[in-house]
Amino acid sequence: MILAGQLRARVAVTHGQRLLVRTAEGLELPARPAQRRLRPVCGDWVRVEQDPQHDELRVLEVEPRSGTLYRSNARGAGELIAANLTLLLVVLAPEPKPDLFITDRYLCAARSAGIDALVVLNKCELADEGLRTELAAFTAAGYRCLEVSALHATGMTQLRASLAGHTAMLVGQSGTGKSSLLRALLPEAQALVGSLARDRTGRHTTTSTRLYVLADGAELLDSPGVRDFAPAIAQLTGATLGFLEVERAADNCRFSNCRHMQEPDCAVRAHMNARRYESYRRLRRLCERLSVSWQ
Repeated sequence: MILAGQLRARVAVTHGQRLLVRTAEGLELPARPAQRRLRPVCGDWVRVEQDPQHDELRVLEVEPRSGTLYRSNARGAGELIAANLTLLLVVLAPEPKPDLFITDRYLCAARSAGIDALVVLNKCELADEGLRTELAAFTAAGYRCLEVSALHATGMTQLRASLAGHTAMLVGQSGTGKSSLLRALLPEAQALVGSLARDRTGRHTTTSTRLYVLADGAELLDSPGVRDFAPAIAQLTGATLGFLEVERAADNCRFSNCRHMQEPDCAVRAHMNARRYESYRRLRRLCERLSVSWQ
């Protein structure tokens, strides 16, 4: 298809320098950045024009971003994952064994970036009392939580309602069923759905973040599963690190610059859920270590 002039488009998927962009008419067309300095990510709004030498578009400009999700690399520098998000769906499941510290870190990344968050317990029919107790701790901390089952269609009406008007992204461990949730919400989505690995740690089934448009106009990004995640330390400003309950309790600490680690009369330490507090301590130590390595 030949396009005349410049137009605005949305980045639907990236494979290095190769992109698919979605036009206002819903067409997905191949594109490449016109310059190496341009590094579009899924969810970006871009200006494109026809490349006269190739049967594809070229990206001329990336529009200003909001709702940016970053992760830290091994040196502590931030790597942009997706842009223009308004909701992060942090998915966990009874199988593979949930790493709740990963869930915590995604929630912190969302809070620090100004992105709403929803904790989604998939495969809820397999959840035991212990996992539901952990889910209750997230609720008590101030996070919205929802129990669903892509297999049995439990809670899918509520999940679909939660997506209304949002550009949302599915994130979480490998094997939690993010792509299964996507396919339940959008049956025609060409998302691969894999089975759990034999060691129950999960198998990667999605290799690139991809943007889909649901029937009601909500946008949903499906992302590869992870076995670890650390937010970009540059976004985790202050001593709260994006933990909601730390934000609420911090004003009652004895010292205004309390790190909530070993300081006396720390209100956070006194009142925070024990597992969530350990998660805070781990993230603070990681941020301090990465800050030193990056300097």
